[in-house]
Amino acid sequence: MDDLTQPEWWRTAVVYQVYIRSFRDENGDGLGDVAGLRRQLPYLADLGVDALWINPWYPSPQADAGYDVSDYRDIAPEYGTLEEAEKLLHEIHQRGMKVFLDIVPNHTSSEHAWFKQALAGDEAARARYVFRPGLGDGGTEPPNDWTSNFGGPAWTQVPGEPGLWYLHLFAPEQPDLDWTNDEVVAEFEDVLRFWFDREVDGFRIDVAHGLAKAEGLPDAGRRMAIMHNDPHPAWDQDAVHEVYRGWRRLADSYDPPRVFVGETWVPTNERLAMYVRPDELHTTFQFDFLRAPFGADVMRETAVDALGALGGPDGSGAPSTWVLSNHDVVRHVTRYARSQPDHPVETDWERTRWPEEEPDLELGRRRARAALLVILALPGTAYLYQGEELGLEEVEEIPGHLRQDPIFTQSDNGDPGRDGCRVPLPWAGDAPPYSFGPEGAADPWLPQPASWAALTADKQVGDPSSMWTFYRDALALRRRAWVPAGALSWQEAGPGLLVFRRGDLECWLNTSGATVPVPGEVLLASSPVGDDGGLPHDAAAWVRVGPGSTTPDSSDGASVPSSNTQTTED
Repeated sequence: MDDLTQPEWWRTAVVYQVYIRSFRDENGDGLGDVAGLRRQLPYLADLGVDALWINPWYPSPQADAGYDVSDYRDIAPEYGTLEEAEKLLHEIHQRGMKVFLDIVPNHTSSEHAWFKQALAGDEAARARYVFRPGLGDGGTEPPNDWTSNFGGPAWTQVPGEPGLWYLHLFAPEQPDLDWTNDEVVAEFEDVLRFWFDREVDGFRIDVAHGLAKAEGLPDAGRRMAIMHNDPHPAWDQDAVHEVYRGWRRLADSYDPPRVFVGETWVPTNERLAMYVRPDELHTTFQFDFLRAPFGADVMRETAVDALGALGGPDGSGAPSTWVLSNHDVVRHVTRYARSQPDHPVETDWERTRWPEEEPDLELGRRRARAALLVILALPGTAYLYQGEELGLEEVEEIPGHLRQDPIFTQSDNGDPGRDGCRVPLPWAGDAPPYSFGPEGAADPWLPQPASWAALTADKQVGDPSSMWTFYRDALALRRRAWVPAGALSWQEAGPGLLVFRRGDLECWLNTSGATVPVPGEVLLASSPVGDDGGLPHDAAAWVRVGPGSTTPDSSDGASVPSSNTQTTED
């Protein structure tokens, strides 16, 4: 692992996302839990990650998989106890890893004590949320035209008060907080202290671009309230930055300072850079690789834009944060297993845009290995989503009556939702439930496919040809070679090739349609490289080159001096 004693360890860390509900079930109820995560800490340490990010584990009615929090200072009983969680945090640190928790500040659960008080008519409690009178005769129409991220309207009438509505940009069970209210600001700063005092190293901030809404809550017109990149009066308002300045002051008051990463969907990387100014968040997710197809040209453009916005003369100098999959999008093995457009796509469209196209999962896994080498060689932080180290694909054939994501129901079953990337992990055995829980346990909360029999952790750990071993080797080599490598320069190498250099290392991605020669010593490749140094199509390699070497141009067989570069500082 990287030297996590350094104060800015987060600049180069590899963080493993734990979707705790689907990680490992120790008590046999079909749900992952704190004890299951404690049991598997050796597995994560052996993989070589530097830190864990744990999705919400707070008490919740689970209307949206824990992102509807009813108590921010405790652990959901189905996951364990606060005492168990404190032991887990200690054991993570004993193994030399850091830990991020998730915080959900845009909204609470409708079962939160504050909202219950608000529905009962408590005016002080109502002032903590976004209540508004309706339009039309008797206020029977919503206050504006905003729609929910999950489909349907973003407003619900208050029971017993038909002229009054409350805002929920997600499910009706997730009422939005009013961040102009000083009590809201103070409450969340106290929640941060509660967990920081228990040695939590940082937080991933859910919907970090939310919180502040445009004054007057104007209509959005034809714009949907999606989380992604379109401007909207509910998202990316300038007032949100004062919240994070206060959070940063609090984080910096600890020794060592605590760290934030924001889930921030904004129109441009220039807007993204505003969240990581020196007095705000430390990092924010660079989501463009979630939208980028597998192709050298688009992937290079994605990286250039991201690095330029954060590291350029007007940027903050914050590290870019790279991610290929998470709990909200189709797993990238499946995204890469189908036809690839030549431009970025919207992530919500990814779940529905291939209704008749069967995935080639072998191709998807080959491309996934190549994409991993690209993001791990780029300067910055990398996030891995649980199960990607096993090569797991999206589970697309979940019966409708077993789906639990509110996106499925609120879209009238038109969008399958996110359950397919949240299916519980396969640990061992030849058939479901793959030792997800103990012998005789309840069925996992989502069904696992028979195709995962060959992908269990038990079969892959120790297999030199497995995806797990490839991930472990890549993380170890990244730590030794790429982390200290320095500034990045792009190499011009021909159509369908992405090549960049850092120090005496080059990363090659070949999507040209043909085998191409690579210079120097191949340190690691996603697919076997020929004896002649030929890198296959849909493959990537890490190569050590000499200071005077040249980069072959596959377009005409000539070579381009390595000084023909564009440089991006780390």
